[in-house]
Amino acid sequence: YSTGRSTTDLAVDMDTSHSLKTEPEKGTSFKESFKMDSLWRENTVHMCVYLSERLGPWWDLPSYRKKWTRQILNDVSIHVDSGQILGILGNSGSGKTTLLDAISGRIGNSGTLLGEVFINGRKLKREEYQDCFSYVLQSDNLLSYLTVEETLTYTAQLSLRKHSDDAIKKKVSAAMAELSLSHVAHSVIGGRIFPGISGGEKRRVSIACQLLQDPKVILLDEPTTGLDSMTANQIVVLLAELARRDRIVIVTIHQPRSELFRVFTRIAIMSRGELVFCGQPEEMVNFFSQCGYECPEYCNPFDIYVDFTSVDTRNSEREAATFNRMHEIASSYQTSDIYTRMLAKIDQSLQQPVKPPIPFKSKESPGVAAKIEVLLRRTVRNLSRDRMGVLMRLSQNLIYGLFLAFFVMRLDLDVSKGAIQDRIGIIYQSIGASPYTGMLNAVALFPALRAIGDQESQDGLYSKWQMFMAYVFHILPFSILSVCIFTSFLYWTIGMNPDTLRFFCYTAVVLVPHIVGELLTVVLLGVVQDPNMVNTGVALLNIAGILVGSGFLRSTQQMPQVFQWLSYLTFQKYSCELLIVTEFYGLSFSCNASKPLPGACVVTEGNQLIDQGYPGALSRYTLDFVLLYAFLPALLVLGILSFKIRDRINRH
Repeated sequence: YSTGRSTTDLAVDMDTSHSLKTEPEKGTSFKESFKMDSLWRENTVHMCVYLSERLGPWWDLPSYRKKWTRQILNDVSIHVDSGQILGILGNSGSGKTTLLDAISGRIGNSGTLLGEVFINGRKLKREEYQDCFSYVLQSDNLLSYLTVEETLTYTAQLSLRKHSDDAIKKKVSAAMAELSLSHVAHSVIGGRIFPGISGGEKRRVSIACQLLQDPKVILLDEPTTGLDSMTANQIVVLLAELARRDRIVIVTIHQPRSELFRVFTRIAIMSRGELVFCGQPEEMVNFFSQCGYECPEYCNPFDIYVDFTSVDTRNSEREAATFNRMHEIASSYQTSDIYTRMLAKIDQSLQQPVKPPIPFKSKESPGVAAKIEVLLRRTVRNLSRDRMGVLMRLSQNLIYGLFLAFFVMRLDLDVSKGAIQDRIGIIYQSIGASPYTGMLNAVALFPALRAIGDQESQDGLYSKWQMFMAYVFHILPFSILSVCIFTSFLYWTIGMNPDTLRFFCYTAVVLVPHIVGELLTVVLLGVVQDPNMVNTGVALLNIAGILVGSGFLRSTQQMPQVFQWLSYLTFQKYSCELLIVTEFYGLSFSCNASKPLPGACVVTEGNQLIDQGYPGALSRYTLDFVLLYAFLPALLVLGILSFKIRDRINRH
């Protein structure tokens, strides 16, 4: 990179310059024009964002069909030099976060991004945004049971391939030292259930994760939100130090302390999507004074100037008056020498004959297999430290087995005492209940991992489907052990067919519905955001599969043809056939003639039940096993497609 100054329209100046230009297209109801030119010397941004929304909720069809367009950002231009920190102020709804989302390429489906981005005078493709900008969101999405050092180490392993273990350790130690985290290196992050490090330290961990990729432009969306004033002040001072180390830092901030007035090298004020001012702190005081808005003595200039530029919506008269005042200040800024000098710097940066290369973040990312391996180790280490979670995961099937054993007590061979009915009931419960325990595991554990995966995939660390694969590999040993505990207890306690080979077949069959329940839930969580909807959907699918495929409610031969075809798409069909054959084949029953019941002694051999209820099941035994286990790779493929779709939706 060449040293020098850089300009940015809505910009950051780090040893790169960004210039953003955006002109809304005529005739489009929903558009977002975003052009950003960046020189290592100068950064500029110029943009407009339009959002098209429906007038009413989905249940009000007449208004739902109508749309209206509102402007989120209106002709925002900012310039920042390298080594500087830009603070963006404004009240809620002023467009601060939208601005950072647009720069980082995270508008997604909420907006249409039109225009071009140039860094160092070179055109930047939209898919390259994440390779240039590091974005720290408002919320800290961190794994609760990992320590600070482990969190940073796994992030480094996901982003750095050519570094040895010692080099990664040194890089992590340097990042912790730079952000004053060394004293909590071995402390767990913590969460809502158990305490960990403080909120300010969590925020610094989030920033450190981004620094490991050596970004030259860092965007932070309200990094002081939820922190006390002293901790917030320390965070901003720390960010200013990072900017002075050859970086550009753009920060949106809420209610900064007056002591931070001279910490920011540039300050931007936004209101109603318009840039009201952008310049140095000293220029801000002089500018507002010339506009007739003096800052009273002993008052925080940040608060005063944000109040002057905010729109009061409590009533129409106040809204009109304050909007006109804000618009007058914005117009004065656009005709000021401050704005003119910024435009001159932008033009100068774009006309540089020699343009330095684009300052991408570290692109030494490891291969797919290595990423999945790192994600697997991280997931296992995080979840295995949740002792109560591990205990419940392993024992939930056993607890259910205790209920079954309590009600059944001991299976009998006397038909008149329910020998056949009890066995069919056990098979029904074994197949019908195990998907629910898998579903509960996924609903409890996966949404938090999904949120972290969404953020880290947008940071370019890995693809979402790789995180899905790591989660699947992690659940396999837990699922196998949990099902083995359940079947070992239930099978021998209630006295099912006392054959070791049949026990292993029973265990192998029950394992699949349990894994399918969790896999199906995770697959749906890839495309459906609400876990409650997924919970309900998986439950209904499981019930439908039992009704159509098991043959317990109605014999398969008596079903309409369409339901017979649909039964082949359910794992319950194959698992029920397998368990019926496993339990009843070769089994002989007795019948107490002293208490005859109508039809009670019609079936006295297990083979009779198989032939009458599941004709041909004996000859299909091996095929049923193959088809049952084929559901697992099929769901893996669906899961990969689901998370690829999620990746595409989030990016576009």
